[in-house]
Amino acid sequence: MTRNSRKIRLLRQHIPAFDCVPGCHDCCGPVTTSPEEMARLPVKSIAQHDAALVELNCVYLGENGCEVYAERPLICRLFGTTPKLACPHGKRPEVMIDPVWEQQIELYAMSTRQVLV
Repeated sequence: MTRNSRKIRLLRQHIPAFDCVPGCHDCCGPVTTSPEEMARLPVKSIAQHDAALVELNCVYLGENGCEVYAERPLICRLFGTTPKLACPHGKRPEVMIDPVWEQQIELYAMSTRQVLV
């Protein structure tokens, strides 16, 4: 396990979970993520990426929602847990992410080369 993989696992543990509006995918647009997170996801073709971008969707958004939910990137996990990435429907965890951990996630993102999902 790489140092970044361990860091990702630690950061994930500090992002609070909450229930979304069923069927909503408003936060499932194209995002950037680290190569380590991308390596956990199934490979999609250039055509699939291009088609998703035309619709401003994530390439992993399928008919039944996120196809990679268990391995979704940190940025996806942050949606709705911080005022910076608020849910448009007002959903949120009981306790928002601790600002210290949010900053650690931001520092991780800035310290890694980001790729488009």
